[in-house]
Amino acid sequence: MAESRDDLPGIVIAVDTQGNSLASNMLFAGFDAAELKRIERNCVWRKCKAGDQILTRDSLSRDIIFVITGEVRIVNFSLTGREVAYAEVKGGGYFGELAAIDGEPRSANVVAHQDCLIASLSPTAFRAVLKEHPEVGVRVLEKLARIVRVCDDRIMDLATLGAHQRVYRELSRLIIEDPVRPGSWMIYPSPTQSVIAAKASTTRETVARVMSQLSSAGIIERKTKTLYVRDRERLNLLIEHVSSVDDAAR
Repeated sequence: MAESRDDLPGIVIAVDTQGNSLASNMLFAGFDAAELKRIERNCVWRKCKAGDQILTRDSLSRDIIFVITGEVRIVNFSLTGREVAYAEVKGGGYFGELAAIDGEPRSANVVAHQDCLIASLSPTAFRAVLKEHPEVGVRVLEKLARIVRVCDDRIMDLATLGAHQRVYRELSRLIIEDPVRPGSWMIYPSPTQSVIAAKASTTRETVARVMSQLSSAGIIERKTKTLYVRDRERLNLLIEHVSSVDDAAR
């Protein structure tokens, strides 16, 4: 097992503890058990509690970090302290590959959204995996390409949409079909106003105002942990053509 480092939080646990496996991680699909075990021995395994700061932008760590169970959020903060959300990483995912590849400082903060088990692998060990297994490098490239595309979309939203429209856009990205009522739409679990604000690069107060307007207009309806989208077409109209619910009603 790799030696513990002091620049990552959490409780360090032994590598042979039940559940400490990289088998579910997308990077290692198709690996045989012996090779996977060799990589696992080079990892430092930690349990973190919800709310723990896993990484900060000034962290000395350059490890790639695998999320085994739970979920983490990748965020940044503006000069005024407003949170800007980049992504959520659940069990089977990973983060920190940029610093592990180029050795530069971290580009974001990472916070445990749920209790989680993580495994960190040093840049040297990660580079060895990339050299020995080119398919892992291809998977990392595919993820980086997706990140670029998401960033392009966000830049376009910030350049062309107002704060209200960005909230509408973020809600539209979360919509799924209601499994009980085909042809109906929902958002489950309903995100908090703070989460929507962080993703839409606006304030919680703006989100609260938008949600109230959408509810009053009959476009959305909240029931316990579910947000039902009663008029998806009007929501899309708000994103594409108008800047307020009142305008959409006219």
